Amino acid sequence: MKKLDYTVLTRRANQIKEELRQELRKPYKQVIDLYWGDPHAAGVKPLSFVRQVLAACLYPDLVNSNTLPVDVRQRAQRLLGECAGGSVGSYTATAGIPEIVHRISEFITKRDGGAPSDPENIYISPGSQWALRNILKVLVNSQASPRTGVLTPGPCYPLTNFTIKGLGGVTVPYYLSEEQGWELHVGELHRALDSAKGLCNPVALYVINPGNPAGYVQSRKTMQEVIRFASEKRLFLLADEVYQECVHGEKSEFLSYKRVLSEMGPPLSDTVELASFHSASKGFMGECGLRGGYVELVNLDPDVMKCIYKLFSTDTCAPVLSQIALDLMTDPPQPGDPSYPLYSEETQHIKTMMVHNVKRVFEVLNSLPGFSCKPVEGGGFAFPRLHLPPKAIQKAKEMEMEPDLFYCMTLLEEAGVLVKPGMENGPKEGTHHIRFCIITPDDTMEEMLSRLSSFHTQFMKDFS
Repeated sequence: MKKLDYTVLTRRANQIKEELRQELRKPYKQVIDLYWGDPHAAGVKPLSFVRQVLAACLYPDLVNSNTLPVDVRQRAQRLLGECAGGSVGSYTATAGIPEIVHRISEFITKRDGGAPSDPENIYISPGSQWALRNILKVLVNSQASPRTGVLTPGPCYPLTNFTIKGLGGVTVPYYLSEEQGWELHVGELHRALDSAKGLCNPVALYVINPGNPAGYVQSRKTMQEVIRFASEKRLFLLADEVYQECVHGEKSEFLSYKRVLSEMGPPLSDTVELASFHSASKGFMGECGLRGGYVELVNLDPDVMKCIYKLFSTDTCAPVLSQIALDLMTDPPQPGDPSYPLYSEETQHIKTMMVHNVKRVFEVLNSLPGFSCKPVEGGGFAFPRLHLPPKAIQKAKEMEMEPDLFYCMTLLEEAGVLVKPGMENGPKEGTHHIRFCIITPDDTMEEMLSRLSSFHTQFMKDFS
């Protein structure tokens, strides 16, 4: 079988979109694209307060006009006052505008039930993955023998695995239990660590909570077990928490690893090394194109912190507009502010939309023979499992494709629906999945599910 190349799917999608623009006949009028985790591209409207403040910062004359709400103008004026020369076009400190970094620290402390957060340990970055890459540069020694290993979940966000391998490291997969709602079992972590003996030297454990692509939300008990494991095995803990606003399950609650670690008390709270990542790209804001994220570092040696500072200094600073977006995310309008009613209405609409979508995905897909979908408790994606007929798997082999890619390619051609093949996310071998974004207008989701249902029924019939 040929080397995996999932770009063939997105390339073909672009060709089909062009064919539709040229009015070539298709059984659909447009492609429904839920491949990416990009809410605005999927049709979710940006938050008014965020865009108004950004507009006033870009065009300061708006600060002195009555076009925008007074709290918007006051926020923009304050933010411009914190920029060198009163302009978003100026450089900032390497870690970010100091006042914004302090407000992010206050947000973290409030989020974590009063657990202290030191602004000196926070770095704003051009997206959370940029920050993660820099931390991995410190952890992964490309010249080491044996090579450096990092434990990563299966399924996982693929860019993280690509980054580790690109730096000369080895990914050591630990598999989440799909049968138990993608739960993480510490016994599986021990198995993964044992599997690395003689192959690499594991130095870090990467966790994603809420899950991407599998929509789980970890319990406090699970997180405590993970922290104890990391401490026992002397592993650096990397916590990807960019979907922390996206919790859909009624009984689910997001807790940060920083909070759980702090509340476990000494000696763990004083010794376990942790990097926690957040982003303005996900959740209610969905400002993917602004590229704003941050990392908070816990219990790192001062000499290591100096090394990290140098790495972050290579790009001078994160884009100022992304820093402002983070400020607006961590310090949104409050009750009594003129912008609060609209902000509350818009964010509640997005939350209601996501809850509706995950409910419909669960209902529809589990009604289709050959699909099984666990409840999406959190995150921005559904990751249902495909139970493909042997004839479909054989056909994929003849086409020199992975079975999930063959399914997705056929779905795109025949139904105009673009979703991602699950193998790129590294689930257990022998299982097949698709991944698609659930942060999309509910009418788009309904149309997608309708097309998928019709296609899938015929696909299973054709290959039965």
